[in-house]
Amino acid sequence: MSKHQEKQSAIDPYRPIADYALIGDCHSAALISRTASIDWCCLPRFDSDSLFGRVLDWDQGGFCEIRPCGDEWQTSRQYHDGTLVLVTTFRSADAEVRVTDSFAMREGGHKHPYHQILRVVEGVRGSMELDVRVSPRFDFGAVKPWLRTHGDGVFTAVGSSTGLVIFADMPLAFDGKYDLFARTKVHTDQRLHLSLQFAPPASLDDGPQSTPNAEEIDTRLSEAIDWWHTWSKRVNSNDDDGAALRRSAIVLKALTYAPTGAVIAAPTTSLPAGFDGERAWDYRYSWVRDAAFTIDELIDLGLEAETQRFRKFVERSAAGSAQQLQTLYSIDGKRRQPEFTLDHMDGYGGEWPVRIGNQAVHQLQLDIFGELLELSWRWHQHGHTPNDEYWRFVVELVDSVVERWQEPDSGIWEMRGEPQHFVHSKVMAWAALHRGVCLAKDTGRSAPIEQWEKVRDQVWQCVAERGYDDKRGIFVQAFGSEYLDAALLLLPRLGFVEYSDPRMLRTVDAIRDELDQGGLLQRYNNPDHIPGREGAFLACSFWLVECLVRQGRRDEANEWFDRACAGANDLGLFAEQFDTKTGLLLGNFPQGLTHLSHIAATLALQR
Repeated sequence: MSKHQEKQSAIDPYRPIADYALIGDCHSAALISRTASIDWCCLPRFDSDSLFGRVLDWDQGGFCEIRPCGDEWQTSRQYHDGTLVLVTTFRSADAEVRVTDSFAMREGGHKHPYHQILRVVEGVRGSMELDVRVSPRFDFGAVKPWLRTHGDGVFTAVGSSTGLVIFADMPLAFDGKYDLFARTKVHTDQRLHLSLQFAPPASLDDGPQSTPNAEEIDTRLSEAIDWWHTWSKRVNSNDDDGAALRRSAIVLKALTYAPTGAVIAAPTTSLPAGFDGERAWDYRYSWVRDAAFTIDELIDLGLEAETQRFRKFVERSAAGSAQQLQTLYSIDGKRRQPEFTLDHMDGYGGEWPVRIGNQAVHQLQLDIFGELLELSWRWHQHGHTPNDEYWRFVVELVDSVVERWQEPDSGIWEMRGEPQHFVHSKVMAWAALHRGVCLAKDTGRSAPIEQWEKVRDQVWQCVAERGYDDKRGIFVQAFGSEYLDAALLLLPRLGFVEYSDPRMLRTVDAIRDELDQGGLLQRYNNPDHIPGREGAFLACSFWLVECLVRQGRRDEANEWFDRACAGANDLGLFAEQFDTKTGLLLGNFPQGLTHLSHIAATLALQR
């Protein structure tokens, strides 16, 4: 093992998830390891097939790595402040080299992106010998590329539906039939360049129509740094937690698909959210409920335009119809994401299956109706009154809840067993009715207010009676259940019960005590009939922080906040889960909901 002494685990040679950094261009993303290896990248979109997928199959997935020769070196990394431009530094006793990685970015890139990864190597002191390997594998590692050289450091790689133009001003050459390799020495003040740019395969039949050069790569790297600086200056975060808030906001921006405004849950699929089981899902889609989680926090950070675009995406994707609303959508609004497994991939650390698509799209999750009404209400509070078309959509949503609130559903956690009467889902149904009534009264719009109020009160009474454990004096996960669910922490956020209500105080204490996993919270304690053990769900710990703050328990809130923040990696990136026993990050990475919840908890503490 190299002297940089990276943290290893039983998944060797796979890198711990915490080892990865994110770069992106609001169209696609890549994960880069501490050793400057691109181990995950889908181009030209987040949900495209991978062309570098070593994170899901070490031997066959493909990668692009720049690393020092030998073992006598150490590594460190950081982002350029206020950007998603990554700098990895390699040091030995007598030399130092920097590798800067970024997607090319520009004004107007939401319509005309470069679809280009820039890699710039710079000698800082002394001379260091590096190995550079480009090993693309298309269609999630199933297709080895047709590599061709076009002279002057230009290569093309074609296979399946993917084309790649590769440029390097270093001595790249064929290593076998499917890889490119260079061993090169970098001296003080010397700069070397590598560009990886997507192109439609048919456009490469006669070679690339245009090729980058070193000067252009340097210019585009500066342009990317300027783009991120300009954007991040919009983020209102000037206190002690400003850098962490900005980092979470930048991650959320990077997870936004620029052409439509959709925000994906995560840029990866099938990074396991547990051990020895099948807890691996595809998160490269946009969930309706995440739109409601964004609004207050992102507007408070000065990101109203991003919030508006996400809201409009949800409305468009549902075609303005409650009957056509579903839980999640592709980033372009497409409704169908059939779930299947890739049998040819081993899975991260050998944890199979590798899933593409997400079966949850077919589930009934009643909470999304409430999430959309909550979104509409908060958007209205920020000065945006629904127009006639959107009001018709609102009425349809509330009327759908009137008809369906008594149905069991799969809940916020998308349980794959039999549907249940989840308390959080029922409270979200109540929220839909309540916010519908508030909107109608506040705007003077025509609506069956008396009917909505009557059903709203019925839902409240039903939850108070059937979703409450009289013996313990707490809310429970589902009607007739004794189990707990961290989603109950969201009840006062919706106005269903006050934070200071004794029932909520007891519920918070019960969740804190019974769902505790080494100082962080699990999602629930009921059997979910999925093999394997999962870790603590970081968003839930941040939800607990907000509850504790609003209950006046600031010292306790700070303790939970610090432990939850410690679940990030050294770059401030959060996964879905954290295992307190091993210290490993778990699940798809980085996870948008965790970063949203981190922002909400931080703002709650500030207030």
